[in-house]
Amino acid sequence: MNLRAKLGRTSQQYKIELNTKPPQIAYRETITKKAEGHCRHKKQSGGAGQFGEVMLRVEPLERGAGFEFVDISKGGVIPGVFMASVEKGVRQALEDGVVGGFPVHDIRVIVHDGKSHPVDSKDIAFFMAGRKATIQAIQAASPIVLEPVVDIEILTPEAAVGDLSGDLSSKRGQLTGTQPRGAGVMAIGGKVPLAELDDYQGRLKSLTGGQGSYSITFSHYAPVPATTQQQLAAQKKSVGLDDE
Repeated sequence: MNLRAKLGRTSQQYKIELNTKPPQIAYRETITKKAEGHCRHKKQSGGAGQFGEVMLRVEPLERGAGFEFVDISKGGVIPGVFMASVEKGVRQALEDGVVGGFPVHDIRVIVHDGKSHPVDSKDIAFFMAGRKATIQAIQAASPIVLEPVVDIEILTPEAAVGDLSGDLSSKRGQLTGTQPRGAGVMAIGGKVPLAELDDYQGRLKSLTGGQGSYSITFSHYAPVPATTQQQLAAQKKSVGLDDE
């Protein structure tokens, strides 16, 4: 029973309406070099204003390392009570992404300097300064978009191996080998970007006369092609996700 039929049955039997949408590819962003970022957030309107200044730098970490926040500022240039707000701003910038609106991973953010005001410094000011300084630094650090790559195993009649191998290669896949799996059945192994497997079940059915099947497991993240990154960045701009 396919998913659409199961959803229809659930609706009829349990009177439950489910909102569905196509699965989204879990893209990520990261940086490829060190860079500096700086923001002075200053706002004055009527009474007390807002002031916070943050200077920081970003450094790439090994793939899979995640995120590190480091405070090496000295002399209380950013009072300790506000450093948590700086980190919140940094984390918000990483969550929102810079290139295509995807979370930024494998990055170290080092706060090394800043300024405060005895009256106007507030949490919101240092939150905004931390966020905008991080965005500026990432933009200067040659950011890239990463995509998930999966290991795929395809079980198919032997006669369809050539067509399936060619199809996989045309989808940026890399073949890792073939093995016999019983009478007239072969297993094709490879690695392929998850984004290329959209509607793969339909293509597989067509190429094998409905006799093929496949399974996937996550392998690693890898940079997307330059053209794909440009397309993802353009989509971000079209929906108004760019930072003001």
